[in-house]
Amino acid sequence: MAEVIYEARGVGKTFGSVTALADAGFQIRAGEVVGLVGDNGAGKSTLVKILSGVHQPTTGSVLLDGVERRWNSPAEALDAGIETLYQDSGLCADLSISANVYLGREILRPGLAGKLGLLDHKAMATRAKEGLERAGIGVAGGSRPVGTMSGGQRQAVAIGRAITWARKLIILDEPTNHLGARQAAEVLQVIARAKEQGLGVIFISHTLPHVLEATDRIVVLRLGRVIADAPTSSFTPDSLLKVITGLAGT
Repeated sequence: MAEVIYEARGVGKTFGSVTALADAGFQIRAGEVVGLVGDNGAGKSTLVKILSGVHQPTTGSVLLDGVERRWNSPAEALDAGIETLYQDSGLCADLSISANVYLGREILRPGLAGKLGLLDHKAMATRAKEGLERAGIGVAGGSRPVGTMSGGQRQAVAIGRAITWARKLIILDEPTNHLGARQAAEVLQVIARAKEQGLGVIFISHTLPHVLEATDRIVVLRLGRVIADAPTSSFTPDSLLKVITGLAGT
């Protein structure tokens, strides 16, 4: 069994008198895709923000490679190898694929030109192409603005960028939301490639067929608590829906 790379232990989060999470915990292993599901208000977004460094837990802790970590900012989690892709994908429509891959991580030209702040577009284009191809994404016409691409292609590029930079874990928040069947299939293939590369993937989605197709294990949150954590094979669409809505056993 692969090693545990990231873990939440007894994580709780309160906002004033409101409890968003209570004693939530789960593990994710290298090369594992874990589905994180629950109804609106279940605590998914709060847990994701704790795992990605946006929030600090009120109680409990997170451990990376068995070492307790306390993220003071999302940048610290990024530097530790944890990439998070939120629903808006974080791409700039007017920029090229390579410019988006290196957004915030731009390569400067060597020598005086770099000291003057000039970018090495050729190096970024070459390395972005190599990174995306490792993620299973073809980048023909890589210089065109991502705003000219389909929704599925844009989302695949966004996930490919995360795979390019992630060293441990990718957190995907509704990556197939508002996509057609063909576009969603492209995204699920990219997730499978991330798994093949040994990355951990947390897949948050309301689209249960995609969760059942793409994941190895499913964690269900309800009212801020983990109420189920089991292999995906133990669920059917009907049984998973019942667990989420609290109708299991009825």
